[in-house]
Amino acid sequence: MWLGRAPEQLFAYSGGKHYLADRPTVVFIHGAQHDHSVWILQSRALAHLGYGVLALDLPGHGRSDGPPRTSVESIADGLAAALTPLGANEVVLVGHSLGALIALELARRMADTVRGVALLGAAFPMRVADTLLAATRDEPEAAFDMINVWSHAPSIGPFAPRPGCPAPGFNIVWQNLRLMQRIARTNGRDVLPIDFHACNAYDNGQSAATLLHCPALFVLGGSDMMTPRRSAQPLIDAIGTDKQVVVLPDSGHSLMAESPDAVRRALEQFALRVLPAPRRAAA
Repeated sequence: MWLGRAPEQLFAYSGGKHYLADRPTVVFIHGAQHDHSVWILQSRALAHLGYGVLALDLPGHGRSDGPPRTSVESIADGLAAALTPLGANEVVLVGHSLGALIALELARRMADTVRGVALLGAAFPMRVADTLLAATRDEPEAAFDMINVWSHAPSIGPFAPRPGCPAPGFNIVWQNLRLMQRIARTNGRDVLPIDFHACNAYDNGQSAATLLHCPALFVLGGSDMMTPRRSAQPLIDAIGTDKQVVVLPDSGHSLMAESPDAVRRALEQFALRVLPAPRRAAA
């Protein structure tokens, strides 16, 4: 479905169910150089539990209008402008990596309706190494390779023997690489450096966390090399409300692909705890 008005429309995947704003709503926000498809399992699971689901493509990503926005605050402004007119009264925000920072900012803008915030692969500050930042501009294919090595747990290895090949022809490392290449081909080569600059420049994480007045869930990879578990601690410490930390020891930064069922279970349990249990959606 489409949110907002051209030329700033956002695409949202509704998890295989028709979106109804009168249901408790779960909003999924992806990270850098990704789109809504990274949430396919988790978004479908929540939709089939009866939640209204909106897995977004950020501006300038996937099917959403562009260009990509250059700061976390600006992205949050755009998402709030698109989501608010829907009239959803109860919302859970779920964000991964860059999307986790956006979720924190969006919770400030939608404080009256946000009932919980789930942050996956979160860190503050979310600095990007100079070498990698330069590669996103000058050698994007090399940057994609570096990201794919660093985004997956070392136990997976370059050809993803575990758990990347549950069936012939399936490989989570190459699947992620192809997604990043598709975003570059469809949305432009500037998307990744703009996304990483937004991560690198964001300075409001602790203040946004301090102002959070709803329950928070952190889902962290014990083997995350992009945003190591310890780098989430400033946000965890800053949140004074109800907070829960789930560590998936065998996962790297690509949590939703590396530990899809564990992430699904954590999100389901969190959503059901912070929002009234919805009626199960009809088949």
